[in-house]
Amino acid sequence: MARQPNFNFERQERDKAKAAKKAAKLDAKKAAKASEQPDAETSSEPDGGADSPRD
Repeated sequence: MARQPNFNFERQERDKAKAAKKAAKLDAKKAAKASEQPDAETSSEPDGGADSPRD
């Protein structure tokens, strides 16, 4: 005998899986951006930045 489908539960499970995948992807993007950011800060101002005194 075939099982009776529970559409609401199955939809909730799909939505949870989709949200988890989206959250993991966002965390990976944040981690990649955070690891790349220190390199960008040091190379963006090679002359010492705006705080350096000019004579």
